[in-house]
Amino acid sequence: MDRRTFVKATGVAGIAGLAGCSGGPSGGSEESTETATEESGGDGETETTAAETTASGPAANIGMVYATGGLGDGSFNDQAQQGAIEAEEDLGISFNEAQPEQVSEFSTFQQQFAQSTDPVYDLICAIGFLQADAVTETAESYPDQDLMIVDSVVDAPNVASYTFKEHEGSYLAGLMASMLTTRDYSAGAGSTAGDSTNVGFVGGVESDLIRKFQAGFEAGVSEGDGDVDVLTNYVGGFNDVAGGREAATAMFNSGADIVYHAAGNTGTGVFQAAQEQGGFAIGVDRDQSITKPSYSDVILGSMVKRVDTAVYNAIESVVNDNFPGGSAVSLGLEAEGVALVYGDELGSEIPQDVQDEVASARDSIIAGDISVPSSVQ
Repeated sequence: MDRRTFVKATGVAGIAGLAGCSGGPSGGSEESTETATEESGGDGETETTAAETTASGPAANIGMVYATGGLGDGSFNDQAQQGAIEAEEDLGISFNEAQPEQVSEFSTFQQQFAQSTDPVYDLICAIGFLQADAVTETAESYPDQDLMIVDSVVDAPNVASYTFKEHEGSYLAGLMASMLTTRDYSAGAGSTAGDSTNVGFVGGVESDLIRKFQAGFEAGVSEGDGDVDVLTNYVGGFNDVAGGREAATAMFNSGADIVYHAAGNTGTGVFQAAQEQGGFAIGVDRDQSITKPSYSDVILGSMVKRVDTAVYNAIESVVNDNFPGGSAVSLGLEAEGVALVYGDELGSEIPQDVQDEVASARDSIIAGDISVPSSVQ
């Protein structure tokens, strides 16, 4: 049983199971090793880290509690794991992982890490805004336990909060989509028709956070062409591939030829629909043309969000004994916390005038000349 499965299987059985396994993907089963290799771009070999060889033990023990949807999404959770993997390699930390299937499990896993005495966890990383209530509870119950949360702000002296300006990167995605959908364009397995007046947005759980993606995307689409409408559907979860496929298929059938998703693993269904319908998709959080290579022929680009940077920085601060508890950091285009990256296969085929317009818009947002809305109008 690999480490990630082991932590998940302990459930409410108690912290004894957690205490018995040392975290980190480099020493796990075949599944764990494959995940680490895929995410780090390795060649199948596992590197011996300082955490494994230092007689005094790792520089820090880190507990990772992922968002629902789990690892293997090629997106949000995998990006968070990448930050922990890099910290393991660079800083000599050890990390353990938990993959809740339901929101109700967040508190259980956080508190299992907080209660552990062998090892003692120096930091618990809570990945995703749905963990905010659980983090608030854990922080109050364990005031000496440091925690960090991604995508929400928890006001507690032992919590560091990291958020992103998703609307800024989504604006660039919308601008690209609008400029491409209004011309005859083909590349890879997809194409657009110049008379199209629709593009699509598929969200996971409808919330203030995901509406930031929608708001920025709609603003960018409008800037590209005010006559292009955005069809929107919230599937209701981040791990519903069939729901994502159904939602995107309906959009393609309604005339959209490009669909952007902010839906975790649900977005895999959007990619499936794009291939089946001969349209295009835009990924999220990571360069999904690389993390989901079987769909690279329809992924125009991805709105990447540097969750890995937030995780790495939080871990590094613990190692350096300067953890910023009680602080909130928001990362946007200027800090390279978000960005639009073009697809690995299709990027070279995106017209230069589109790329130039996107680059100009990025500069204008950073300069303050374009103010991107963060809520749906």
